[in-house]
Amino acid sequence: MNTDQITDFLRKQNVFTVIGVSSNPAKYGHQIYKDLKEVGYVVYAVNPNIDTVSGDRCYHSLSELPEKPDVVDVVVPPKVTEKIVVECRDLGLKKSMDAARVGIRACNIVLRSERHKSSA
Repeated sequence: MNTDQITDFLRKQNVFTVIGVSSNPAKYGHQIYKDLKEVGYVVYAVNPNIDTVSGDRCYHSLSELPEKPDVVDVVVPPKVTEKIVVECRDLGLKKSMDAARVGIRACNIVLRSERHKSSA
């Protein structure tokens, strides 16, 4: 993964979806959702078991979203991930599946950097 691919993945115009978002602030899915929103991304929450997260609507599946996301961040157990990949494919979200290869580590580094810039 080169710098241009990471930069494209994290463009502000990208719409993110966090699948497996949690209403529990201690959970990783909640943190990712909150961090992406805090630095200005459009982010949709997806979890079939909850209706809201941080006061925002939580969708029960990708197909319910009002627009197709550019990036799908999956925070679910491995056995559920396969179903998510199939749903992404069925919805034509190829870019989302490609972007997932960038890895959450790169995303977290950039988010921390952006939060630091905005608080300085």
